[in-house]
Amino acid sequence: MARSLSLEACMVKNPVKIRADATILDAVRLILEHKVSGVCVIDENNQLVGMLSELDCLRAIIERVYIRKESSPGYVYEAMTRQVETKKPGDDIVSVAASMLENKRRRRPVVDDNRLVGQVTCRQILGAINEFI
Repeated sequence: MARSLSLEACMVKNPVKIRADATILDAVRLILEHKVSGVCVIDENNQLVGMLSELDCLRAIIERVYIRKESSPGYVYEAMTRQVETKKPGDDIVSVAASMLENKRRRRPVVDDNRLVGQVTCRQILGAINEFI
């Protein structure tokens, strides 16, 4: 049987973050610059308040600019997902992977004492598993 690892061993320790009051266009620039599929949304105390995916950004742009004919796609807080399942650094990657599959979510923010300390995606979990197969 393969042994398992904790998230701390494979998580990204400094995930791409953005404040909720930033614009969607700021978020798009971050996503493109860092080549990620989404960003963690934090408050002034580095506490996680949501997640914003590239699909959330695309939805905001299409809805507001192209359908409603507004001049701006709006702000991160208007498009982000607020109800986010978080994990702790010591959580087992296999249980986290099972949760991702069950809930069809590709990433999980990692928090410790209510502060964002990392993020894990399917890619990091696959890399960790590949090391032990």
